[in-house]
Amino acid sequence: MVGAKGGSGATTLVWELAKMSSGTLPSAAIDADFAGRRSLAVLAKCTDALDLARGEHPVSTFKVDGVMAVEMSESFDAALAVNAEVSEGLAKTLDVGYAMVFVDATQPFAAATRPLMMRATRYLLVTPPTLLGITGARAMLNSMTRFNFPKERIFAVLEWHSGRLDVTPAEIERNLGIPVLAQIPPSSERTYRKSIDDLSRALLALPEEPRADSVVSATHASLGERRTIRRANAMPDISTDGEAPRSGGAERQPFDVQAPAEDPRRDVAAERRAALKTDIHADLGKRIDSLKTSTRSQSEMKKVIEDLVTEIIADRKNLTPEESTQLRQEVLDEALGLGPLEDLLQDDSISEIMVNGPSIVYAERKGRLVLTNVRFSSEGQLRQTIDRIITPLGRRVDEASPLVDARLPDGSRVNAIIAPLALDGGVLTIRRFGKHRMGIPDLLRLGALTEQMADFLRACVESRMNILVSGGTGSGKTTLLNIMSNFIPDGDRIVTIEDAAELLLGKPHVVRLESRPPNIEGFGEVKIRDLVRNALRMRPDRIVVGECRGAEALDMLQAMNTGHDGSLTTLHANSPRDSISRLEILVMMAGFDLPVRAIREQIASAIDLVIQTTRLRDGSRKIVAITEVVGMEGDVVTLQDIVKFNQHGLDPDGTVSGDFQYTGVQPYAITRFDEHGVDYDIRQLSTMAQDATAW
Repeated sequence: MVGAKGGSGATTLVWELAKMSSGTLPSAAIDADFAGRRSLAVLAKCTDALDLARGEHPVSTFKVDGVMAVEMSESFDAALAVNAEVSEGLAKTLDVGYAMVFVDATQPFAAATRPLMMRATRYLLVTPPTLLGITGARAMLNSMTRFNFPKERIFAVLEWHSGRLDVTPAEIERNLGIPVLAQIPPSSERTYRKSIDDLSRALLALPEEPRADSVVSATHASLGERRTIRRANAMPDISTDGEAPRSGGAERQPFDVQAPAEDPRRDVAAERRAALKTDIHADLGKRIDSLKTSTRSQSEMKKVIEDLVTEIIADRKNLTPEESTQLRQEVLDEALGLGPLEDLLQDDSISEIMVNGPSIVYAERKGRLVLTNVRFSSEGQLRQTIDRIITPLGRRVDEASPLVDARLPDGSRVNAIIAPLALDGGVLTIRRFGKHRMGIPDLLRLGALTEQMADFLRACVESRMNILVSGGTGSGKTTLLNIMSNFIPDGDRIVTIEDAAELLLGKPHVVRLESRPPNIEGFGEVKIRDLVRNALRMRPDRIVVGECRGAEALDMLQAMNTGHDGSLTTLHANSPRDSISRLEILVMMAGFDLPVRAIREQIASAIDLVIQTTRLRDGSRKIVAITEVVGMEGDVVTLQDIVKFNQHGLDPDGTVSGDFQYTGVQPYAITRFDEHGVDYDIRQLSTMAQDATAW
């Protein structure tokens, strides 16, 4: 069973089908879910199984109603001990002696699940017959086919939760390209049981797939018409125990999982090292628990942990001094820092870290992406790292809230997204900000602009022009905004507003505001728009919005038009013209039914200058256009370029070559300079003709 979305009813179907199919031979139901909800035990109304599931064993098993139930441990660490090797043993064990095997999959693409998926003869995609449900089912089906699930073995099952039928079965079959095997309507218990029985009969009526596995073929022959049905699932590493139940009700079964033959591709040394670190962490936890640490400061606790790790590793006599030193550092990184990412975070040349699952980590160094040799030992270690980042910030990431934005204490921006949204494991992105605060000399050295351009931007900021910095992701918008803030006079009161605080304005009178997401109950959210409105009551001379990405664009434009000249913001867009169009769309998101012309008049009146930044093919970042907003001609906002970067090609070493050119137009900003007494000679721009180097 594969649920198209959470709460689709797949787990209930697994349990009901397993009960119905049990006869002379029992059936098995596997709930391969890491969330620790103990779904099968709840469905079986088996309190003893609930108690057993709270142990530290990766797999909990119990037998009730003729069904062998297999569930992940409620302990997160224990559940993460499940790997493909143990999953293979589990699959082989269940191949013999069970009439049918049903697997409830929450993550059908994880590596640990492949042994179960490879033995599956049918995949049931459970979805509600609603537009939203079918959209999720189509996305899941596309992912399954990308992972080489044979489409001819995939069938849809419609589970009606609300009684609504937005999409007919025929429409579903036409849109998904797979047959609808059964419908489970929300009606009386009798109708529900009949629907389950119909689904069971439909499964048995399907033609059998040819199987090469002789053991499985022999099992099928002994069962007659019975088929083995499994649902693809993401089960981490499974190990088991034979602990007896504490009271009657569910019969506790010892679960003997035989590991398959040794895989020659396995890195045995790495596995032993990971096991050793796990053992050290367990020993460390026990020793910390035995100490009275509640009254110790954070620095004292850090020293205690360092001493304990040194002592624990010293007890391992079979380690060389080099191994001990390296192992100590790795354990401390995991216990006190961010594990495998610590070395990357200490490298000042790295501006961005991108974790694409536990085994793939990229880094951006000098504008270029490189694949690192950094690896996480498991998805569990990656999840622990994500939790370590966001928990001190009062944030959370789980199945109910699988994505989060946050920032590290040093100001680095963090984005994390986990399953079910991330199909190949957790994804973590860290955008770092260097310890050195960049200035105009740095931009000049890197070829991002010329001295004449820098002086022109200085005059624009000093004359209180409203400036929009536009560009793509990672093009240097925030860096440029920080540097331009140095031109703001020290006497101005500046209010900065951001989603995740990144701006570090080098000015004495700065008020920093940051939006807040909703809490666990869904309350307490404070949006950028709320902060922009509040900033107007804080007597600001200038308002700096880190990035306009929603309805706050309207409030920002109104602030610029009502006496708060000299404000700055950034926007994601590919060109100055695109930035004006994107502003229009963002203003429309405010929910007011405003004519397009009125919106464009607001933009033309509020924005004075657009600065376009771009990351070029060689990884360099440059200001590729300084564009003035002139006004309106009919219904169109008119723009004129003051400076443009002309790219000529690539040098033999792959560096982009080109130069900055003054277009020769007379900026309207000259009048603004005179009004504010800003000293600037426009003839400086006409002398500008200099080759660009890499930023």
